[in-house]
Amino acid sequence: MEVDHIEKLFEELKDSFDTAEPADGHRSRFLAKLEATSKASTKTKRNLFGWKPLSIAAALLILCSLGFNFLYTSPSVQQQVSKISPEISNTENYFASVIEDQVKKMQKESTPETQKLIADTMTQLRNLDNDYKKMEQDLLDGGNSKLILSAMITNFQTRIDLLNEVLEQIEEIKNLKNYENENITA
Repeated sequence: MEVDHIEKLFEELKDSFDTAEPADGHRSRFLAKLEATSKASTKTKRNLFGWKPLSIAAALLILCSLGFNFLYTSPSVQQQVSKISPEISNTENYFASVIEDQVKKMQKESTPETQKLIADTMTQLRNLDNDYKKMEQDLLDGGNSKLILSAMITNFQTRIDLLNEVLEQIEEIKNLKNYENENITA
């Protein structure tokens, strides 16, 4: 059935087909146009190759600037604070090492009876550390430096006092436990 439609179509278009020979010089005109087109495309390719080194240079420039931004970072808060008050960095290092040692002692003494006490202490230490960071920012923002530095030292002393108190409580819990164990066995 499809063949009938196609044959019908050809029958209808039979007189409209161009069956005449091309004019003289058609081949040479066609080859000239083809040659002109190939020259234009070659010229376009050459122009594109002219942009290639520039695009590579631009990409390298962008990569270098991004690398510079990653390598050059602004000084940390502690570095800025130590510029304002060099003594505070020494004090901070001393107190931080003392606090770290006491925290390790406290965690070493962890038992089921003292876990809640230790967890609460760690929460309080985190709160005090957050307060300390706020004080550092206040110092950088230009607050009363003597007052803020005093508060920062007091913050460290409060942490140490808290840890000493907790270590004493843990020692009391251990002694009480040993005393109860002695009474049970006796």
